[in-house]
Amino acid sequence: MTVNEKRSVFALALLYAMRMLGLFMVLPVFILLGDDLQGANGLLIGLAIGGYGLTQAVFQVPFGMLSDRIGRKKMIIFGLLIFCAGSVVAATSESIYGVIAGRLLQGAGAIASVLMALLSDLTTEESRTKGMAVVGMSIGLSFSVAMVLGPIVSAYFGLAGIFWLTALLALIGIAIILFVVPTPVSTHAHRDTRAVRGEFFELLKNKDLLRLDVGIFILHLILTALFIAVPLSLVNDIELARQEHWWVYLSVMVLAFFAMVPFIIIGEKKRKIKTIFVGAIMLLSVGSLLLVWGQSSLLAIWVALFVFFMAFNLLEASLPSLVSKQAPAGARGTAMGIYSTSQFFGAFLGGVLGGWVISTWGAEVIYYGSAILALVWALLALSMRPPSYSTSRMIRLNCALSEGEAAAVSDELFDIPGVEDVVVVIEEKTAYLKVDKVHLDEAALMSYRNADK
Repeated sequence: MTVNEKRSVFALALLYAMRMLGLFMVLPVFILLGDDLQGANGLLIGLAIGGYGLTQAVFQVPFGMLSDRIGRKKMIIFGLLIFCAGSVVAATSESIYGVIAGRLLQGAGAIASVLMALLSDLTTEESRTKGMAVVGMSIGLSFSVAMVLGPIVSAYFGLAGIFWLTALLALIGIAIILFVVPTPVSTHAHRDTRAVRGEFFELLKNKDLLRLDVGIFILHLILTALFIAVPLSLVNDIELARQEHWWVYLSVMVLAFFAMVPFIIIGEKKRKIKTIFVGAIMLLSVGSLLLVWGQSSLLAIWVALFVFFMAFNLLEASLPSLVSKQAPAGARGTAMGIYSTSQFFGAFLGGVLGGWVISTWGAEVIYYGSAILALVWALLALSMRPPSYSTSRMIRLNCALSEGEAAAVSDELFDIPGVEDVVVVIEEKTAYLKVDKVHLDEAALMSYRNADK
């Protein structure tokens, strides 16, 4: 990547991470502090925890489409202002209803798709995949930091302190967009980073992609529901003061991250992605069951959380890659839009169901329910085809093409060894490819790219 590309990628990754940090920090502490809010009960606390997911799911695709017309930076700043306003509403509210309104408003600042589109505008085709990988890592890192930072901030400043910090992070994000991130010379509606309306229903018929969408829905439903139960287990069963929870999460997150890395490498290098993927889902179920059996021991809960988060981190890192591999050429943006919407709906439903279950039946039912859901997901994953090991490429064509010429270009690209799928979009003067890097004739592709097509 060039210097400007590195600057753009790391600035956007930092912005994405700060925003997710603000959303995630309440997870490990809200169930413990929410009872102090007027009108609070288990169901409403769960709605406050997961409410951001509902508005995220509803608004993220419209935000992306509007950014094509209005401009990326304007929509990002607008979204961050909404996010900041939601944080202030939640911070100043003394009732659970005010906090729910604040969380819904936070989620309405749905800039995820716009950030990815801006990253696409600021990077070349060769650097874009690396840039997206950096952003993806920043999301995982922000979740781990949030699990530790949430208990620490709340110990000194209470629940309102978390929301005030979130508002501050939003304002810092606006400064980053204004003064650090370059303004793109031109805005391109790249299909690999935005949703295309006409492709939604076609991709929903793709059974392999649908399994992955159901998977991320279940994963975030389980995650959100568990964090309604786990903090209560640590306080009520282990009698661990809430201000001490941070070191449990810190040690678990760090070790779980390093434990999952070898499995990702093996999956890619040895081409065992499906085996490791299904194994991780089974581990998710095992971790949930261990929480049932180990509620009276801090060590047992620690082991259960370690198993769960090793599986969670592995799945969270693998799923976007699998969606990208399974999506048809030129449809990655739409596929990722559906995937992200499923993820946020899962977080919303996990909060609502988790809050209802904890107030009606208790933590054990959440743990058992999570284990069963993970097993259902594992059965679905067993039936999926082994994923291809392809990656996406994009080739700019230098002139307008007729339909016949576009078909000829497609045939020529298909003839290059290692090219698995080609979509030529005449309006964009662009060819979208899926390639297997192991078998790709890189020299032939580069020669074609550099030819006067």
